[in-house]
Amino acid sequence: MKEIIAIIRMNKMNDTKVALAEQGIYSLTARRVLGRGKGKVDYLLLEGAKAGYDEAIDQLGPGPKFIPKRLLLVAVNDHNVAKTVNTIIRINQTGSPGDGKIFVADLPDAVRVRTGERGPEALLEEGETIPA
Repeated sequence: MKEIIAIIRMNKMNDTKVALAEQGIYSLTARRVLGRGKGKVDYLLLEGAKAGYDEAIDQLGPGPKFIPKRLLLVAVNDHNVAKTVNTIIRINQTGSPGDGKIFVADLPDAVRVRTGERGPEALLEEGETIPA
């Protein structure tokens, strides 16, 4: 089992959610976060501030600029890692700085609260089975 942690652009959230569902990945958690990569200036943020968007204007204060992003947490069984990561990349890759990052971490255990199922079975979507 793996936990996929993806940081993506705010405007890519709905497309990402739909694309993952099309791949059979329905379970995810999303949060609004602020952060920054190694880049010095986000030109889209500057354009947003010029257009009068409050989120962008708030980020242009003194000091390092934090950019609004979405943080996705997706727990999947090992056989779903590649298609989950590839789907996130396909939807979010623009070729510009700020496209995001994906981290894949081992997930030692999972428990489905409703049924008490543990391990890989706890992560199965309805009708899904673990490939042999």
